[in-house]
Amino acid sequence: MGFADPIKNARSQVNIAHAFLKIIFAALVASTISCPAIADDDISGSAFVQDDSTLRISGNIIHLYGVYIPPTDRTCTTFIRPIPCGTRASLALDFKISGDSVHCTTMAINADGSLIGSCSAGGDNLSVWMLQNGWAVALQNAPYEYGAMERIAQFKGIGVWSTPVDTPRRRR
Repeated sequence: MGFADPIKNARSQVNIAHAFLKIIFAALVASTISCPAIADDDISGSAFVQDDSTLRISGNIIHLYGVYIPPTDRTCTTFIRPIPCGTRASLALDFKISGDSVHCTTMAINADGSLIGSCSAGGDNLSVWMLQNGWAVALQNAPYEYGAMERIAQFKGIGVWSTPVDTPRRRR
């Protein structure tokens, strides 16, 4: 009578294992549902341009791939008065989108949960458009063509290049 029933012990261990697996499965399902987007996902819809020139689409914050856009809190100086560069770039991006549906392919996810995406509106790649019109700076890891577009806009003196611009340290 002092011996434990081996069949009851085996059943008890199997029930514990099943319960543990159910908990793990539920956690995996919950984490998949709560994740807004993962790399290589496509996101489309109405885009709202934030003050820092990021896009908000369906609750996702998206940075345009390969470009740096001067933030709102920095200013470009002229001999007349300081001009906020980020605000001008944000307005230019908002004007370009003009209510069009924006389609983004997620390239990466930042540590803060924001996305890096290759986005287009009206048939134009928004990163390329921002560079060609002088509203952005090509990042070091961007495609070679992005750097060439930046230099052309800088040579023309258009967009933010019409006034001196602070570039990010990582580009130097």
